[in-house]
Amino acid sequence: MALVAPVEDGKIVETASQNSLKNTSKTSNSEMDKDAFLQLLVAQMKYQDPLEPTSNTEYISQYAQFSQVEQMQNMAGSMDLQRASSLVGEEVYIKTTTSAGETKYVQGKVDYVVYENGKAYLSINEELYSLEDLDTVADAEYLAAYNKATEFVTKVNKLPNVNGIDLTDASDIDELEEAYNSMNDYEKSFVANDVVKRLDKYIERLKEIRQAAEEAEENQPEEGTDGTEEVDDTEETGGTEDAV
Repeated sequence: MALVAPVEDGKIVETASQNSLKNTSKTSNSEMDKDAFLQLLVAQMKYQDPLEPTSNTEYISQYAQFSQVEQMQNMAGSMDLQRASSLVGEEVYIKTTTSAGETKYVQGKVDYVVYENGKAYLSINEELYSLEDLDTVADAEYLAAYNKATEFVTKVNKLPNVNGIDLTDASDIDELEEAYNSMNDYEKSFVANDVVKRLDKYIERLKEIRQAAEEAEENQPEEGTDGTEEVDDTEETGGTEDAV
């Protein structure tokens, strides 16, 4: 797997995928595998005391341990591959840590699985991540409902104080009311009750403001008048017509 790092301001910036692969490589190098066990066994045979050689029984016992280690590693690798394969098509969160100690999360659907050097890697958004960095597996419907509720709550929190709103905030409040009413019961379960109560207060306050605006408009004089009744141009004088 080739690694290509982006460069910003003349410095190499590691992606979350590269952090995941690098950390996995460090972990693999620090673990005692079957090859290391075999090297120790060979070194023991090579440098043993010729005057007190290791008995055949001990060699057989150590070889049996080597076989057990090999079988356990093969079994663990098989289980990792099976586990990774079951994640194909699932929405997951990958948690990686940069060299500076910063934690990064990557969300996406697992497209396919790569198994290399005894390790399983998940392909998410065309990037590979170690199975060891898997943090959360979530249902797609759950994530959609959660993200929708999070966006809704964020917009409610951005509204000004309920006593400080005016007609310029009407469109935002109307959109939030429509958004909440369009949610199904499952999506609404992600919205806290106090947020819903706050929205109700905004809606009631907006109704009062609109009603006051309508009343003020109704009481406003018609255009072109001074508030007094119009008088007919022809006035009756004494109840008789002018003589011809």
